[in-house]
Order: sequence, then structure tokens, then C-alpha cells
Amino acid sequence: MRIPRIYQPGVIPLQQDFALAEDGANHIGRVLRMQAGDELCLFNGDGQNYQALITAVEKKQLLVKAIAVSANPVESPLKLHLGQGISRGDRMDFVIQKAVELGVTEITPLFTERCGVKLDAERLTKRTEQWQKIAIAACEQSGRSVVPLVHTALQLNKWLAQETKDLKLTLDPWTSDSIKTIAGSQTIRLVIGPEGGFTDAEVAQTKDAGFMAVRLGPRVLRTETAALTAISALQLQFGDLA
Repeated sequence: MRIPRIYQPGVIPLQQDFALAEDGANHIGRVLRMQAGDELCLFNGDGQNYQALITAVEKKQLLVKAIAVSANPVESPLKLHLGQGISRGDRMDFVIQKAVELGVTEITPLFTERCGVKLDAERLTKRTEQWQKIAIAACEQSGRSVVPLVHTALQLNKWLAQETKDLKLTLDPWTSDSIKTIAGSQTIRLVIGPEGGFTDAEVAQTKDAGFMAVRLGPRVLRTETAALTAISALQLQFGDLA
């Protein structure tokens, strides 16, 4: 049986009982119905795995003890920051989940002219929290112990204007350059448009900001397909996909 991996925020002490955070405790106690003596793997984002045992299952809390810690060498050598145009429905959730599984290190949701999603400050805060929880769950599933940061959504022009030394890429099925032809880099910023793509003015903004257009192939992909295909291709070329 696979040992469940659970995110535990904050410092994880060794050789002492402590209460598992509410989300993890609910999953372990109510969903998996694990008992005292069962083994867990905990992580808090520091890149390490903590071998732990359940010491008590109580009505209002679940106690565990971390008994060993070890480095978790699953992070890609490629540092990839995804700027993703916000899509309607659950497409954005899907992109964040799969991008984390594929090894991205940062994600910034982007408001664009065609994103079709309006969020006031309160809804944006809730949506950002939801996206971060999706990233954490994707780490639990995929075996990562470093949790990618999901930044608060920005307007496209503000994200493009950020200072960075990263290689900057966007997608264009009609350009002649492909990912195979670009010079290697271990830090990349990738920007993907929403449903309907970027407007001509936004395409010009990406060019003015130094983003290089590359193609994945002759076909025009949906936004979620484009993001995940591009991440996979970059991990294959410069990261750790084989």
C-alpha cells in the first residue's frame, strides 16, 4: 500500500507528538480512516520528506510523530515560471494541477483582454487560496516536497514588465522557431494566453517585453493543452523528463 503524503505547514519537529493540520487530519481520519500506528509521509515545502507515525486518533485532532527526515530529490533542474491567462470554469484549476505535477516552480494567473473572468478583491483572495490548495494537493499526489507558489493574479502588462533574467517564451504556431532550436536555459518564463488567445495588441506587448515566440507544432492548441504541452516539451529539453 502506498504511504499517504500529507502537507503539514510550518516546522515539523522530530520525535515529539503534534497535531496534524485540519485539512490533513480530515483526509487521514475521515477519508482514509487510518489508525494509530499507521505510517505517513509529511512535507512542509522545505524539500524534505518526514517519515511519521500516527500516535492517536481523537475526536477533534489527529496526533502524529515525525521519526525521520530525508531529502526528496525530485525537483527539476529547470526553474519554470508559468504566466497563465485565466480561463473560465475549471480549466484554470486543471492547468495549475497538471503544471505542478510537471514541475513548474511558480505560477502567476493573468488577467487578459479575452480572459472573460471578473474577480473583485474578495473573490480574488478566495480563488488564490483555492489555487494554492490545488498546488499543494498536486504535490501530495506527485511526490514533490517543494510547493510552487501561486501568485495573486496580475494584469498581463504588469507581469510582462517585471524585471527578470529568465529566458522568456510565448507560443506561436506560425513562427519558425521551436523549443528544440532555442539556446538552453535553467530559468524560463512561459506566458500562455487564455481561451481565444492574446489580442494583437497583447502579442505586441509580449514582443516588446522580450518574449520569444516558439512553436510546438502546426496545430493551434486549446489554452490548457498548450500550457501543459509546452511545459512537457521544456522539461524534456532542459529539465528532467525522459
